Amino acid sequence: MTSDIMHKGVVESVEGQKVMVRITQASSCSECHARGLCRASESRDKLIEVCTAGAADFAVGSVVTVCGSESQGMKAVWFSFGLPLLLMLAVLVGVMVMTGDERIAAASALSVLFPYFIGLFLLRDRMKKGFDFKILQH
Repeated sequence: MTSDIMHKGVVESVEGQKVMVRITQASSCSECHARGLCRASESRDKLIEVCTAGAADFAVGSVVTVCGSESQGMKAVWFSFGLPLLLMLAVLVGVMVMTGDERIAAASALSVLFPYFIGLFLLRDRMKKGFDFKILQH
């Protein structure tokens, strides 16, 4: 059974069937009384694009909840961290076996990330179809 990941946000814009929602992603220590003194606590605003047939029901500035499945979160983690790590390790071991030079292997392993993330950027519209968010009005 998959559970949903929910974030409260504010509607930034409504265009056609697209609703742009700004959510504030806070670190887990955001409730700590010492967060003002600690550099570990941070929060960032993110814009989420939600495609919905009822976009006209949402007004700019209204508070909403954006929902996504936990499996979507795991897929995002896989594409942003898991796959690049495996790719780096494969290149590191492959180049190390072929050349025996640690510096070349390390440089090759790091440099393989550039084409990977450029490819991910170029395929963003295609990948967007695999991430379906829902929006709930309060």
